[in-house]
Amino acid sequence: MSTENEGSFPASGQESGGRPAKGEPDVSEQPCDPGADTTARMPPVPPPPAAPPTPPAQPSAFSSPPPPTAGPVGGAGDAASGPRYSDDPYAINPTPAPTSYPEQDKPKRVGGLIAAVTAAALVAGGIGGGIGYWAADRFNGGSTTISAGVNPKDLNRAPTSVAGIAKKALPSVVTIQSAGCQDGGTGSGFVFDTQGHIITNNHVIASAAEGCKLTATFSDGKQANAQVVGHAQGYDVAVIKLQNTGSETLTPLPLGNSDAVVVGDPTVAIGAPFGLPGTVTSGIISAKNRPVASSEGQGSAASYMSALQTDASINPGNSGGPLLDGSGNVIGINSAIQSSNSGGSEPFGGSSQGGSIGLGFAIPINEAKWVAQTLIKTGQPVYAIMGMTVNMGYRGQGAQIAPNGFNGGSSVVSGGPADKAGLKPGDVITKLDDTVIDSGPTLIGTIWQHHPGDQVQVTYQRDGQTSTTTVTLGERKGDNS
Repeated sequence: MSTENEGSFPASGQESGGRPAKGEPDVSEQPCDPGADTTARMPPVPPPPAAPPTPPAQPSAFSSPPPPTAGPVGGAGDAASGPRYSDDPYAINPTPAPTSYPEQDKPKRVGGLIAAVTAAALVAGGIGGGIGYWAADRFNGGSTTISAGVNPKDLNRAPTSVAGIAKKALPSVVTIQSAGCQDGGTGSGFVFDTQGHIITNNHVIASAAEGCKLTATFSDGKQANAQVVGHAQGYDVAVIKLQNTGSETLTPLPLGNSDAVVVGDPTVAIGAPFGLPGTVTSGIISAKNRPVASSEGQGSAASYMSALQTDASINPGNSGGPLLDGSGNVIGINSAIQSSNSGGSEPFGGSSQGGSIGLGFAIPINEAKWVAQTLIKTGQPVYAIMGMTVNMGYRGQGAQIAPNGFNGGSSVVSGGPADKAGLKPGDVITKLDDTVIDSGPTLIGTIWQHHPGDQVQVTYQRDGQTSTTTVTLGERKGDNS
C-alpha cells in the first residue's frame, strides 16, 4: 500500500485478498518513484465452602436490616466460568470443564476469602411515606442489593446525542457482502437516494466489479441484491444499486458540509467492523486535510484523499460506512486507518488485519458526493488533472514534478494545464491555493478535491526562486485512460 509521509494507511474494508492492479494512472498525476488470541484468561478460583443460609427477618421500609450472613466472594477468575466464544463472533461454545491444577499450580487460598457484606437500608422521610427500597435474597447466604429506579427522561437520548443519532441513522446503513469469488469480503455503505443507490468505497466492491455477487443487508435483517453502477479507484468511491426492493421505502442519510467541519467537532461512525453489523462508535474530528495514500497491496494502484481524521473507532469492515457529525449529517465516508501492525502495505482482509488505534480517515463528503453523482450519471469517474508526473520518491518539502517522464518522455504533457501555466520538470510545488503542499500525495489529494475547469493558484520553487502561477485544471475520464 502506498504511504503518506512515510506512514502507511491500509484501507479499512474487510476483504479477504488484494485487488489486482488496474494499470498505471495516466501521466497527468502519475506517481513516479525512482528508487490466536493472545489474551490471557484467569483460571476459575475454586469457591470456599458456603456457610449455611440464615433467613433474615422481614424488615419494614424504615427499619435497619439485620446483619447479613457472610457469603463467598469470587476472585477475578469467576468471569471465566461463563460461556467462551469461538472465532465466529456469533457462535457460543459450551462452557469447558473446570481446569484441574497440580498441587503447586493451584491458586492459593488466602485467609479472608469469605468476606462479610454489609448494607444499609436506603431511608427517606416525608409526607407520603418512605421511598427507600431494601431487597435481600434470603436464599443466597444473606447477600443484599439496592435497586435504583431509572427515569428514561434522565438519560441523554436527545436527537443530537450519540444514541439519538444512531437510532435515526442505523436503518439507512447497510452491510455489503460479496460472494462467489476468491476475493469476497464484507464492508459497509449507506443509502444515498430514494432510487436505491448505495454509496461505499471502491475497495469494498472491487471484487464484485469483476463479476462477484453483491448483497446489502439492512439493520432490520432485510436483504437485497445489488449491482455496481460505477466505481472510482483513484477516489476510492463506488456506487451500487439495490435490486428488487419492491415497495420498500428507502431513507437517504442527510449530507452535511465537510468544508465547514472544524477540529474538535463530534463524530459518530457506523458500520460492520469485523463483520459485526450495526456497530456505532463516537469520537471527534482530530485533523483535517490529512493526506492519505492507500492501496490494496504491493503492485496495485493507490487511492488518494485529503481526509478527515477522527479518533472514532474504525476497523476492518467499517469501510464505506458513514462518518456523521453531531447533528447526524454525513460528513465523510470511512475509508482507512493507521494500524499499529501495518508496517508495510497490508490491506485489511489480508493475512494480518490490524485494528483501531484512534487514527481513522474518511473521504470528505463534498468530494464523495460529486464523485457519486458523476458515477450515477456516466458510470465512470472524472478526475481533475494538471497534466504532469509527480515524483513520489522526492523527500524534500513539497511535491516535485518528476525530472523525467516514463519511457524517456517529458514529465509535463505538452499543451497540458501545467505546461500552459509555465511549469517545468523539476519544479517543486509548495502550495495550491491556501493548502500547503508537503508531499506528492498531498498534491494529488488536493487536486482531486477540485473539478475540471477550476482555476487554482500554484506556488512553486525553481532554482531557489519562488514563483506563483494560475493553472486551469484539465480532465481525465476513467481510471485507466
